[in-house]
Amino acid sequence: MRAAVLHEIGQDKLEVLDDVEAVGFGPGKVRIRVRATGLCHSDVSAMSGVLPQPAPFVPGHEGAGEIVDVGDGVTGLGAGDRVLLCWLPACRVCAACRRGQTQLCLAGFMNAGVPNFKRPGGDVFGFAGTGTFTEEVVVDAGCAVPIPDDVPFDIAALIGCGVTTGLGAAINTAKVTAGSSVAVIGCGGVGISAIQGARLQGAAQIVAVDPVESRREAALRFGATEAVAPDALADAKQRVTAGEGFDYVFEVVGKSATARTAYETTRRGGTLCVVGAGALDDFLQLNMFELFFDEKRILPSMYGGGDVLTSYERAIALWRAGRIDLESLITHRVPLAGINEAIDQMRTGAALRTCIEI
Repeated sequence: MRAAVLHEIGQDKLEVLDDVEAVGFGPGKVRIRVRATGLCHSDVSAMSGVLPQPAPFVPGHEGAGEIVDVGDGVTGLGAGDRVLLCWLPACRVCAACRRGQTQLCLAGFMNAGVPNFKRPGGDVFGFAGTGTFTEEVVVDAGCAVPIPDDVPFDIAALIGCGVTTGLGAAINTAKVTAGSSVAVIGCGGVGISAIQGARLQGAAQIVAVDPVESRREAALRFGATEAVAPDALADAKQRVTAGEGFDYVFEVVGKSATARTAYETTRRGGTLCVVGAGALDDFLQLNMFELFFDEKRILPSMYGGGDVLTSYERAIALWRAGRIDLESLITHRVPLAGINEAIDQMRTGAALRTCIEI
C-alpha cells in the first residue's frame, strides 16, 4: 500500500512508499479507502516539530473516502459507506463531553501514540491518530462520519477540518455579531473559512490580513470587505475603526508575534479569537494591567469550538444552500506522488487548499 511518510521530525520532504501496511483493524475499528485529503498547515507544523507527534509518521488528518470493512461491535456503518474522517472524535462519556464541550475530548489524542501503520523496518504512526496521506487507514469507528451522496469527497475532506475550524471560530467561539468589525490575520483555508463565517454572521467590515497577494485577492472573493498586507494593518485599524480597534480579531497563524498584534488590534472590550495552532515553547506576553484595564476577551478556538458533528451538518447545509463557497477553496490538486509539490504550495502561500487525490 502507498503512503507518504516522514521519517524524522524536521525533515521538509515526505517519501511516498509502497511497503506501508495499515494496522490495528479489529473490534470497534473501521478500514477506510481514502479518496481525497486536504493538506492542512497543522500537517506541516507536525513535520517541523511545532506540533508534537511521534515519528516516523504519515501526515494528513483532513480526509474522506469509503469504508472497506468494519470490525466487530461497529454499528451504523458498513462496507461501501462514504465517510469523512474526524480526527478528534468525541467519546461522549468523559467530563468534557458531558459538559457539552465535545471538542475538548481527549479520547482522540490518545490514538496519536498508537501506531496506525507498519513497514518492514518497524511501526509508523498516523498524525493525530489518523494519517490520511495514504491509500487506506484503520481508525476507531467514531472517526468515520457518514456523508450524504451529494457531497463530493474533496468537499467532505475540507469539512473534516479546515472549514469546520474556521466557520466554527466565527460562529461558535467568537459569536460574531451583525454590524460588527472583524479582522482576520492569516488567510489560508482556515482563515478564509473564518471570513465566510464572519460574513454569515453579518459582520459589516471584514479586513483580511496576509502577506501573500494572491491570498488577499482570494479573501475579497470570499467576503472580506478589504484586504491588506501585515504592514498596512495599523492603517486599516485607523481607517475602519477610527483607531479604536476591531470588535473581533481572529489570529489564524499560530505564532505569538501575530497573536500580540491581534491583541493590539482588538478594541477595548472586544474579542481576540486564537485559531492558529502554535508551538509549546512560543509564549504570548501580556501584562497584568492591560489584561485588567482593556477587558479584552481572549478566546482560543479548538476545532471550531463546538460539537463537530453538528458543525459538519451545518457546513453541508450552508454549502448546499450556496451560502458558503467550498469548491473555490481548492486551488490546487495533485496525486499522492505529488505530495511534496503540495507542501511547497502551502509554504509559499500559493494555495488556499491543495487536494491530494488518491
